[in-house]
Amino acid sequence: MSPLTQGPLAGHHVAVLLGGLSSERDVSLVSGAACAEALESLGARVSRVDAGRDLAQVLAGLAPDICFNALHGEWGEDGCVQGVLETLGLPYTHCGVLASALAMDKAKAKAVLAAAGVTVPGGGLFDRFEAARGHVMPPPYVVKPNAEGSSVGVFLVFEGANSPPQELLQPDWTWGEQVMIEPFIDGLELAVAVKDGKALTVTEIVPRTGFYDYDAKYGDGGSEHILPARMPAEDLERALRMAEMAHAALGCQGVTRSDLRYDPVKRLLVLLEVNTQPGMTPTSLVPEQAAHLGLSFESLVLWIVEDAYARSGAGGRAQKRQPSG
Repeated sequence: MSPLTQGPLAGHHVAVLLGGLSSERDVSLVSGAACAEALESLGARVSRVDAGRDLAQVLAGLAPDICFNALHGEWGEDGCVQGVLETLGLPYTHCGVLASALAMDKAKAKAVLAAAGVTVPGGGLFDRFEAARGHVMPPPYVVKPNAEGSSVGVFLVFEGANSPPQELLQPDWTWGEQVMIEPFIDGLELAVAVKDGKALTVTEIVPRTGFYDYDAKYGDGGSEHILPARMPAEDLERALRMAEMAHAALGCQGVTRSDLRYDPVKRLLVLLEVNTQPGMTPTSLVPEQAAHLGLSFESLVLWIVEDAYARSGAGGRAQKRQPSG
C-alpha cells in the first residue's frame, strides 16, 4: 500500500516552507527536510517549498491544505511569511503574525516580558558604532543583533577586555545598525520547550566552545545536552513556569522554545528570548525534550499540524487526536 493512502495525514497535502532568505537558511533547510520526511511517514503528500519572494504565487499554484512553517529568521519567523499565509487563507503552523513579529524583536519582546513579570537581563539597544567606540557597560557582556536567531552575530565581550568590540565595525556586518547589549549572566545555559502552553522540561546546554554561539549550536559535537538540567527542583520549576509565562505574554501558539541563563550561586534565573519556530530535527532541543517525555519526533510533528488545523477553524479536515506523552 502506498504511504499516501495510509497514516493519520493520508489525503492531506502539506507544503513545508524551508530555506528562505535569512542568515539562518542552512538551519531551516535541515529542519524542513526532517519535518518533510516525518510528514511523509505520516501519510501526507508533501511539497517542499524554498520560500522566496514569490512564495504567494508558488503556494497559489500548489494549493496545499496546510503549510508547515520550518523557516527560521528574517522573512520566515518575523511575521512576514505569516502575513502572506493569512492573506492566502492557508492554515499554517506555529505562531501568528503579531507574536512572530514581537518575539523576533528582542527589545520589544523584553519590554512585554518584563511587564508580564518575567525576569529578563538588563541592557538595551545601542548604536553599533557607539558600542565600538567605548564599552557601553562594564564587561563581561553579550552583543547580539536585535532581530536574528540561532546565535547569528552573537559574541561575548570578556571580563577585563581593554577595547570595545571592534567586530561591530567589520564591513561585512549585515545585522542592523542597532545591537542588543546585555550583561553576561554567568552560570548555566538552559532551554525550555512549551507545547500547547505547557512547559516540557529543562535542558542544560554545555557548549564545548565555552560559549553557546552558532558553532556550539550546530557544529558536530558543539554542545552537550543534559536533561533535566542539574539544578534545584524549585529552580527548575521556576524555569518551567517562566517559559510558560513568556509564551503566554507574547501571544504564542503551538510549540516555542525559551532560552534562559541561570546563576546557581545567586540562584538568579533570567529569560533571554523566546523562539517561535525552534529547530526541528530529531536531535534539536524541542524534539529532544519531547522524546525525553515519550513523544516521538513523528508524533510531535503530527501534533503541530493538528494544532494548526484546529486553530485555523479547519480542524475537521484532519482527524484530531492527542498523541501520547
